[in-house]
Amino acid sequence: MVMGEIKALVLDEDGIRRALYRLSHEIAERNKGVENLILVGIRTRGVPLARRLAEMIRQHENIEVPVGVLDITFYRDDLSLIASQPVVHKTEIPMNITGKTIVLVDDVLFTGRTVRAALDALMDLGRPKMIQLAVLADRGHRELPIRADYVGKNIPTSLREVVHVQLRETDPEERVVIVERE
Repeated sequence: MVMGEIKALVLDEDGIRRALYRLSHEIAERNKGVENLILVGIRTRGVPLARRLAEMIRQHENIEVPVGVLDITFYRDDLSLIASQPVVHKTEIPMNITGKTIVLVDDVLFTGRTVRAALDALMDLGRPKMIQLAVLADRGHRELPIRADYVGKNIPTSLREVVHVQLRETDPEERVVIVERE
């Protein structure tokens, strides 16, 4: 749900589809195929994005890429700030990640803290050969030395702005918008 007045529509449904299509090709190309590759979506919106990327890769590479779901709730450094009783979901990784190339998938890259938590969670599950990061939107303002390997759209923002990603799997509309923080 978008809170506040929408300042700009960054991507519509077709724009999201085109960005993911491009990312699916970049992932396959950079990895010289998709053997030993696992896509891992960070809850919540990283999961449907990872599933869509896997389907697009299947269409152009004719190979099923496993998709995992990562819950980072207990790895967050702001856990006490977000809720007194955080909702914990299940992490579901379809196979052993040791020796595999993992592509972490998330909707928006901002401070880098979510990705840091995801890296900690992944390392507790095994020792991947490599971890890459794919995001639909990179809005800048990093607090940690983290960058995405694959970016759907770079979105310069001020700290007063929020980037909202809405996907049909979780929201009534499919779009990426910038909203002024209230």
